[in-house]
Amino acid sequence: MAHIAEVIKYEGDNSTFIWKHPSEDFNSLTQLIVHESQEAIFFMNGQALDLFGPGRYTLETQNIPKIGKILNRTTGGETPFHCEVYFINKTEQMAIKWGTDSKVQYIEPTYGFPISIGASGEMSLRAEDSRKLLLKLVGTENFLGREKLTSFFKAFLMTRVKSYIAQVMKANAINIFEIDESLTTFSENIKTLLIPDFAGYGVVLEQFFVTNIVKPDGDRQYEKFKELYFRQYADIAEAKLRQQTAVIDAQTEAQKTVIDSQAQATKRAQEGYTYQQERGFDVAQEVARNEAVGQFTNMGVGFGTMAGVGGAVGGMVGGMMNDTMNAAMNPERQTVVQQASGGFCENCGAKLLPGAAFCEECGTPVADNSICKNCGYTFERPGKFCPKCGTKREG
Repeated sequence: MAHIAEVIKYEGDNSTFIWKHPSEDFNSLTQLIVHESQEAIFFMNGQALDLFGPGRYTLETQNIPKIGKILNRTTGGETPFHCEVYFINKTEQMAIKWGTDSKVQYIEPTYGFPISIGASGEMSLRAEDSRKLLLKLVGTENFLGREKLTSFFKAFLMTRVKSYIAQVMKANAINIFEIDESLTTFSENIKTLLIPDFAGYGVVLEQFFVTNIVKPDGDRQYEKFKELYFRQYADIAEAKLRQQTAVIDAQTEAQKTVIDSQAQATKRAQEGYTYQQERGFDVAQEVARNEAVGQFTNMGVGFGTMAGVGGAVGGMVGGMMNDTMNAAMNPERQTVVQQASGGFCENCGAKLLPGAAFCEECGTPVADNSICKNCGYTFERPGKFCPKCGTKREG
């Protein structure tokens, strides 16, 4: 008596690509359940017939057109028919490891020396064309998992990957010493070349990653060029560091100058004078070091210069210097100046206060010979008569 299967559904796991249901004799009222991420294919007499997408199906001849044309029903719909059902898992299978079985030989594009490298990484695959995958890789097998699928692809994968690695490195002029920086682009380029190869088997290469490059460390020629490469970039790095240091020093010096200028300006503001006045102090101090008028001339300092520097302070200093110079050049003028400023007592020699009528030391009356007793004119220089009224001067 034939076995009657009431429900046919997928009973594998997510790491499985293709799984064959163990039951082969189905009653025409058997239920078929196909999950969202699956497809189911009916085989009859070794021939792939109908393909079912996600859903629930009742296995009747009118619902299975290709089977209905072949099956000759003679028992009122109760006679079982012999078929095989394969479930194809169409989820993306990730973290499938790959690696080259031998070194890849190529000419390093930057330095032009022959080099051998290995590569490894991971990829993810997804069943796309269920019928093509079954016919090309499964055949009469009951199961196709990721390891078995990888073993099927290993031969052509190794052949093509090694060839593509050399092509991509040459086409993009990837320096062997900088390849770790380019692994993302490197992986994408190789993936693009591999996609058609997998598509021929009904499989989509979703992701392809090169995660490790095995370099020929210890090889004499490789080590020689590696030393040359790192020495070159060490020199560049050192020159860059020197340049950055020079820029920092210049910035520090500029900042110091600004700080000094700000401090000096603050000092002037606190002491109540300006830069022009400060320069007047400097010039006056230099002039004071000289003892004779001839030395002022040798320095190139004129009366106009002294009167012009330093604003108010310069004017004050310049005025004092002009008075000093005039006195040195006109002794008579100096006497009048001294009298106007107070002079000295003729009896005891004490310094007289300006406008004093008597000496505060000895009480001797002070004769004011700087003013005309008749008209009050203030004499500007010594003489015998008043230049205004003609009155004879005393003293």
